[in-house]
Amino acid sequence: MANSDGAAEAGRLFVVATPIGNLGDATPRSIEVLRSVDAIAAEDTRRTRRLLTHFGITTRLFSYHDHNEERASREVLERIEGGEDIALVSDAGTPLVADPGYRLVSSCAERGLEVIAVPGPSAVVAALSIAGLPPQPFYFAGYLPRKSGQRRTRLASLADLPCTVIYYESPHRIAAALRDMHEVLGDRKAVVARELTKVHEEVLRGTLGELSAVAEARHLKGEIVVVVGTSGKSDG
Repeated sequence: MANSDGAAEAGRLFVVATPIGNLGDATPRSIEVLRSVDAIAAEDTRRTRRLLTHFGITTRLFSYHDHNEERASREVLERIEGGEDIALVSDAGTPLVADPGYRLVSSCAERGLEVIAVPGPSAVVAALSIAGLPPQPFYFAGYLPRKSGQRRTRLASLADLPCTVIYYESPHRIAAALRDMHEVLGDRKAVVARELTKVHEEVLRGTLGELSAVAEARHLKGEIVVVVGTSGKSDG
C-alpha cells in the first residue's frame, strides 16, 4: 500500500492469542486476522500449521523463536516498514507471556509502528480464574530455574510477596519444584492445573505439602500451571 507521495505505508504487527488446547477457544477475530495478514511469525511453524489447517487458513508462515529472535525481528520490522501486516503467534496462548516476542514489540514501539493486540486464551489467566485463591493482586513468575539450588533462591526471593503467585512448570520437574516450594514457602494453599482446556484437563487442590506428595506418587503429564497463595490468612 502506498500513500499520496507514492511511498509505501507501514503495515501493522498483530499480536494474536491462539488456543492453549481446545481449538474451539479460537476467537472469530483471531481467525479473521490470521487469514487476512500477509504472513504469520510463529514460534513453532508445525504446530501453527495444524491450527491454520483446521480453520482452512493458507497464510504464509515463517519461524520466530528464541534461537532466531534477533534475526527474525529484523525481518519482521523490514516487512512491516515495507507495508506488510504481520501476525505474531506463540505455540499456544498469548505471545510474550513466557514466550518470545518482547524484542519485536519493543522495536515496533520505538519505531512508531502500530502494534495491535488480538486477545484470547492465556494459561495464566485460565488457571487463576479457577484456582479459588485471591486473584488480586497476582504475580506471574514464569518458569522457575531447572536446578534446585537456583530454584530455591528464586522462590525465596518471592516468598514475601503479598499476593498469589503463578508459575509454569514442566512435567519432568513438577515433583522436584513442588518439593522445593513446600520446603521454601511452607505449607501454603496451592493449585496444580494441568492440560487446561484439553481432554485430560485436571485441577489438583490442596497445600503444597499435599500436592508435593501427589506429584511424587504420580507422573503428572502435560503443560502445568502452579498457583500458590500467600503465607497469610487472607487465602481463606
